Amino acid sequence: MPRKQRNESLPTVRLKSERTFHHPLIFQKMVERPQERIVPGDLVEVVSVDGEFIGRGMLNMQAPMAIRLLTEKRDEIVDSHFIAERVATAVQLRREIFGLDAVSDSYRVIHAEGDGLSGLIVDRFGDVLVVAFYAAGMFRMQHWIFDALLMQFPDAHIFAFGDDNGQKQEGFECPPGKPPHGGKPVTISEFDAKFLVQIGGKHKTGFFCDQRDNRKRWGELIAATESTSMLDLCCNSGGFAVYAGLNGATDITGVDLDEEAVDFATRNLRLNNIKAKVAQADIFPWLREAQLAGKTWDAVVLDPAKMTRARDEVVDALKKYLDMNKLAMSVVKPGGLFLTCSCTGVVSEEQFLDMLRRAAFYAGREVQILEVRGAGPDHPWMAHVTESRYLKAVFCRVL
Repeated sequence: MPRKQRNESLPTVRLKSERTFHHPLIFQKMVERPQERIVPGDLVEVVSVDGEFIGRGMLNMQAPMAIRLLTEKRDEIVDSHFIAERVATAVQLRREIFGLDAVSDSYRVIHAEGDGLSGLIVDRFGDVLVVAFYAAGMFRMQHWIFDALLMQFPDAHIFAFGDDNGQKQEGFECPPGKPPHGGKPVTISEFDAKFLVQIGGKHKTGFFCDQRDNRKRWGELIAATESTSMLDLCCNSGGFAVYAGLNGATDITGVDLDEEAVDFATRNLRLNNIKAKVAQADIFPWLREAQLAGKTWDAVVLDPAKMTRARDEVVDALKKYLDMNKLAMSVVKPGGLFLTCSCTGVVSEEQFLDMLRRAAFYAGREVQILEVRGAGPDHPWMAHVTESRYLKAVFCRVL
């Protein structure tokens, strides 16, 4: 993408109707189709229906969200320097304000709209930066982005790919690159724990930085309650099980349907010198069988994958959450700990808590909510972009 030195060199795109709310994403139906040919992802200047300046951003009339605004400042030009400044500001927030380098070498470096770079996610895993493109415009600016990242992390290896859904909606192709280190897992540290991360595997990384502080909090609660038995449902890479083991739990079981997740959970537990059982199974029949056998645990975590991206599928997603939470809390010992999570952004915190109330009713249990948390501070969100606040982590006691 050529660098635009002058504001007036950008094509101008007009909105069809009045902009009634402040948001960096603008629906296709609100945008007049430009007369000139504009390549999907090109930078444009956006004006209101009355011709007043709104901002500059990326245009893609193929996508449901046709405009992704990057700045609403008239004197700010979107070029390589702009990208470098946004990246530097994001890194400064993590390093200097939150001091994340002191607790982990794994965290989110860029959180899309939360860092003013819509359509871009960057995660750090040791000396590897994993770059995920969700928008054609960000993909076209990849060289600016890579240069900016390497200015902040000079020794980093970059692994980039296009999000599957993003590529489909935005009409671009960015297949995963060659994994660094010959495809061998990267070992990262997080507080007192260590984890193996497979860069470029089936799940791109299979490790989620957003739960870092919640994993630590889970370990603290395990220690405070002197819980010895712990069940990690949808355990993924075994993060919550590892923190339970490091904080006194001795009877640990993990369950996940995915074979690769089971393998890495097993390896991560072993890496931290924790003995545990990890089963590959669908949690629904597994929990029903455990319930029939009268099995219970001092502490249970339920952290399933995202249910849906679509708002018209929220009701179905809540039904699934209801079924699995009802089963999960039925195997918690009276007074035991229960952590239930949702990373489905279109499901609100209010909806999730209401589901939990109903699940408790159908399970014949009472739930005492201790804390409602979200992602760590490396996942900032703007007040006018609430969907960036996607993670719900509800810490409870089941009575």
